[in-house]
Amino acid sequence: MENAEMQVTWNLEPLPHFPMQASPARESVTYRMRDRDVAIGIIFLIQTLAGVSGNSYLMYNYLSLYFKERQLKAKDLILMHLTLANFLTLFCKGVPQTMEAFGIKCSPSDSGYRLLFYLHRVGRGVSFGSTCLSSVFQAITIRPKHSSWAGIKIKAPQLIIPFIYLTWILSLLVNTDILEHMTGSLCHTNITHPTDLRYHSSFPWEEPGEMLHVIYVTLPDAACMVLMLWASGSMLLILHRHKQRMQHMPRSKVSSRSPPETRATQTILLLVSTFVCFYTLSSLFTIYLMFLLDPGWWIVNATGVFSMGFSCLSPFLLMRHSPSSSMFCCTWTKNRKSSLIS
Repeated sequence: MENAEMQVTWNLEPLPHFPMQASPARESVTYRMRDRDVAIGIIFLIQTLAGVSGNSYLMYNYLSLYFKERQLKAKDLILMHLTLANFLTLFCKGVPQTMEAFGIKCSPSDSGYRLLFYLHRVGRGVSFGSTCLSSVFQAITIRPKHSSWAGIKIKAPQLIIPFIYLTWILSLLVNTDILEHMTGSLCHTNITHPTDLRYHSSFPWEEPGEMLHVIYVTLPDAACMVLMLWASGSMLLILHRHKQRMQHMPRSKVSSRSPPETRATQTILLLVSTFVCFYTLSSLFTIYLMFLLDPGWWIVNATGVFSMGFSCLSPFLLMRHSPSSSMFCCTWTKNRKSSLIS
């Protein structure tokens, strides 16, 4: 009997506990996900900081010119509104994306999500319209004085302000449906599910008026794209004809430096090309995302990078080639030297 009791006691003793060890494969996957999130966060951070710095410099440039001369040229006024639209894109898209990538928790209300995405779309629309307006205005400006566009060339500077206001009004009105149909979240600490980290728009694709809704949303963009392509083609043709005329002139009469109109046209062409490139990539990725129920991590973040590419690069293109920016830098340098001498 005693042996039996001893046997029972022996069987009831707890088994030795061996702690569970994480699988090396699982740990490597976790660390790899953390590394790539940090990497994309750094990319978003660099984009946002560079874009904000460049656009801040341009805005300071235009405001200084305005307070100094009490007015801005039509081209500078367009580019100032483009800079303001870039600010909207960077603050309403770049800052939240950077916070998401680094896992920083923010919890605005559902109306806050909608407002941020709405302002981002408004900034994108104004950026589109301002780029289109600058290309069309430059195409009209560089035309010969005795051409059939002479009357429009004289009136064009007076029509810039109404068209800028029209661009803002259309962008505010066209994107109002986002405030009704957008669902989703903005910032989460759990960054392992990329579908939870971006804005999502759920439009009624199966309703009878779906085609009218698509046309209503895309018509302004399509019209601006057609105008930009026409203006760019016209500018290229005018520059080509000008170059041909310069080749037939004696070298003694040809200046080694391009005239300001040519440099300004080249800047606008470069700006339009950059915009079309980023806009096309961003649109293709966005359309692809709309038809995916579970998009991958890379396509979600690539869409975010492309959507902010133009707002980040455009101020540096303008600073490098814009005559107004160069004039401001020269004026600041001369004032600096005169103050040092005195």
